[in-house]
Amino acid sequence: MATGMRGLNQFIADIRGARVRELEEKRINKEMANIRKRFKDGNLDGYQKKKYVAKIIFTYILGYKVDVGHMEAVNLISSNKYSEKQIGYLAVTLLMHENSDFLRLVVNSIRKDLDDNNEIHNCLALHAIANVGGKEMAEALAEDVHRLLISPTSQSFVKKKAALTLLRMYRKHPDVIPAEEWALRIVSLMDDPDLGVVICVTSLVMALAQDHLDPFAVCYQKAVDRLHRLVIEHEYSATYAYYKVPSPWLQVKLLRLLQYYPPSDDPTIRSVLQNVIQVIMTNSAEPTRNVQHNNAQHAVLFEAIGLAIHLDTNSPLVGTAAVLLARFISSKETNVRYLGLDTMAHLAARADSLEPIKKHQGTIILSLRDKDISVRRRALDLLYSMCDVDNSELIVGELLRYLKVADYGLREEMVLKIAILTEKYANSYKWYVDTILDLISAAGDHVGDEVWYRVVQIVTNTEDLQEYAAKVVFEHMKSPSSHENLVKVGGYILGEYGHLVANMPGYSPAEQFQLLHSKSQFCGAPTRALLLSTYIKWVNVFPELKLQLINVFERYRHVLDSDLQQRACEFYALASRPEDDELLQNVCEEMPPFPPRQSALLGRLNRKQGDTEDKRTWVIGGKEANLERQAVQRLTTMPTGLGGVESGSAQEITKSLAGLDFSTSPNKVEAPLMEHTPSSSSKVPPVVAGPNIDKWFDKLTYSSDGVLYEDVQLQIGIKTRYHGHLGQLAIYVGNKIAVPLTSFTTTVQCGDPDALSITFAKMPPTMIAPRTQTQLLLHVECNKFFKNPPIMTVSFLAGSHQTLSIRLPIVVTKFFEGVKLGPNEFFERWKLIGGPPREAQSIFAITLDAAGHIDMPRQQQVISGLRFDVLEGIDPSPTNIVGAGVLHMATEGKVGCLLRLEPNREAKLCRVTIRSTSEDVASEVQKLIQKPLAAPS
Repeated sequence: MATGMRGLNQFIADIRGARVRELEEKRINKEMANIRKRFKDGNLDGYQKKKYVAKIIFTYILGYKVDVGHMEAVNLISSNKYSEKQIGYLAVTLLMHENSDFLRLVVNSIRKDLDDNNEIHNCLALHAIANVGGKEMAEALAEDVHRLLISPTSQSFVKKKAALTLLRMYRKHPDVIPAEEWALRIVSLMDDPDLGVVICVTSLVMALAQDHLDPFAVCYQKAVDRLHRLVIEHEYSATYAYYKVPSPWLQVKLLRLLQYYPPSDDPTIRSVLQNVIQVIMTNSAEPTRNVQHNNAQHAVLFEAIGLAIHLDTNSPLVGTAAVLLARFISSKETNVRYLGLDTMAHLAARADSLEPIKKHQGTIILSLRDKDISVRRRALDLLYSMCDVDNSELIVGELLRYLKVADYGLREEMVLKIAILTEKYANSYKWYVDTILDLISAAGDHVGDEVWYRVVQIVTNTEDLQEYAAKVVFEHMKSPSSHENLVKVGGYILGEYGHLVANMPGYSPAEQFQLLHSKSQFCGAPTRALLLSTYIKWVNVFPELKLQLINVFERYRHVLDSDLQQRACEFYALASRPEDDELLQNVCEEMPPFPPRQSALLGRLNRKQGDTEDKRTWVIGGKEANLERQAVQRLTTMPTGLGGVESGSAQEITKSLAGLDFSTSPNKVEAPLMEHTPSSSSKVPPVVAGPNIDKWFDKLTYSSDGVLYEDVQLQIGIKTRYHGHLGQLAIYVGNKIAVPLTSFTTTVQCGDPDALSITFAKMPPTMIAPRTQTQLLLHVECNKFFKNPPIMTVSFLAGSHQTLSIRLPIVVTKFFEGVKLGPNEFFERWKLIGGPPREAQSIFAITLDAAGHIDMPRQQQVISGLRFDVLEGIDPSPTNIVGAGVLHMATEGKVGCLLRLEPNREAKLCRVTIRSTSEDVASEVQKLIQKPLAAPS
């Protein structure tokens, strides 16, 4: 900053030379007065403005308030000199906030710099937008930043900054970025040859894809391909090898991105991913002495294990991962222990069996006493996730023991988790009540209201538990230091069910009253109010205590607290009524069972955990909790009419944690999981159409090879082979221009994926060199009847981003096989099938050949091409054609089909009749035959 500005150098030297703060302030005040005077006088050239604004920036950096120089900074941005423009942008980013009025003055200057051919000016403008861009600036300049990102003439370092600027804008103002509209163009940059650009664009795609899964679904294939090239083919420059690990930051981002989507059904993609994960695990099997190499390798490894768990918890890869994790949780390095415990919690949250994790239960429990609190927190999460019916008593008991010495920052979360586990896995009334009361006694202030509310609800709804609960809570309250939450539970339970134990030795009404009342002096007003309600209940069931209780009400009638005073006055009036008065009995009836309510404990725990910019793909808890989370994500968009659910936190939970068989729990709500598929997008571009394209498609429905599409840039041809319900398509894509087609992406979408399965034999290429051809191999399987042909979407970069959607000539007749039939057999089956609805018939105009005759060879070619066997000697008319075929389907089996074609030369008409055991097949085959044979309209 100071290069070439002597005045600035001297000013900085004077500031540094000041021995006391007063001298420093004096020098700064003198300089600020001089700058104000010079700005007021005007007539400053660019150099002087730059020098004075630089002094203002330095003063601001020192921590002094600055109220001058804003307009001069705005003017400097418009300068053509880099040094002046740099100081102007620096001042704007430091001195102004996103809502500053001065920022409106620089929008046009920033837009001009974004449009400039000078890359340095582009970068200065991008920095300013990212640092101080408010909503107004984002709305005004988002399009310009996006254009700079996708421009083929932009330098790599400009693209990187543009991607990160868009990421910053999206995180601050997500509604400003039209994510769905820009999705395909942004994802195409994941194929950029510069890995630095790929890293930045992947960061942007991760943020956008979390909120827009379908539009960004094509990034799944891009991520898999890039991982394959990095890990398997070692396709990267030495610049991006960090201690011999190929671009670990990019690998981690790609592995995380793949976890946002459900596992792909494409066997090719799954195979490639398994190979990638296997290589990563093999490379990380033995640590080296180089700490940096180990850190990079472990970062990639743990994310790869997370992806393996996400893909299939029963795969051999996850078994290998479990062995590695067992080694990592015992590591001497804190970071490795932390990551090992966190990843093992992920495994516990998804795995069908917890046995591999239970083997290391002792090590995990020891981690609760690790010297690092973050490791202790991860150990707590893992124990919570791996708890089940078999080990619940052991884990809960260990957590209760640890609770007494745990960090204060952990205690509230521990209380919630212990309460949830106790309720979820309780196998007896005794254990549940004992554990919860031990928890309330031990945790004290860290027990939230939700915990004791839930205890009261379960005891009230479980008649067999009430007597035992009254005895146990009475014994717990004998402790000299009973916490207020325990007094609340005791007050409620003894008030409702104290009479059940009143005849037992040691639990007389007088002893109950003496114990409870002795605790009231140490409690707050809300607890005392609850105890007053307990006392009025006792007036009804324990007449011998009536005088003592009336005295208590009398004393509380004169307290300052309005709620206590009102309760005491009302209860005093009730207690003073004659003994034969039924009002007291009616008011003090036993509480009825609570209506089915959902536990608020899980909602409290989820709110405590919160969320981050990079959303987790799983939640802490067992497999059931993660399945419920997926259901909740679908249910949150539906209106819910839950009767009897408490307002506030309880409304936020859509599934009760009440795992106790002896408690009333709400009916389980099951919703279909409408998963996103990474191989398809909900928005398909319009199918390209035209006379030639339709003609080529129609011909390919009855031909095995030919041209499917052609324009000035691209030619697509097809060769096919079918046998039974299986088929194979070789698609040849030719680049006709002198530049490469980059970011080449191919996806195939079926209208009914259950009916037709299409997979790539290998990963499609991402680039087609100039004037060359590449082959895509597709495997097709017909499972059941379908009508609509699949659509292949091809996108590529050739100057601009282009997308084509083309129908593939895969129709139901491709899965036919001809059948040889004799005359008797044919007519027997023809009559057996009968007429409508199993018959489809139509009459259409035809064209004659050049000699004016029926074009018999063409008609036979079409029928044979539609995979019917043309039967000779069946029909007495030589011009009629008879055929038979069988449709093969993997799921629905075989469907027979018979055909009769009757052309009329004089009328130039033709009648086609199709009979099939399936009316849908008959109707579809009739249309497929008529289309190529009918005369052009």
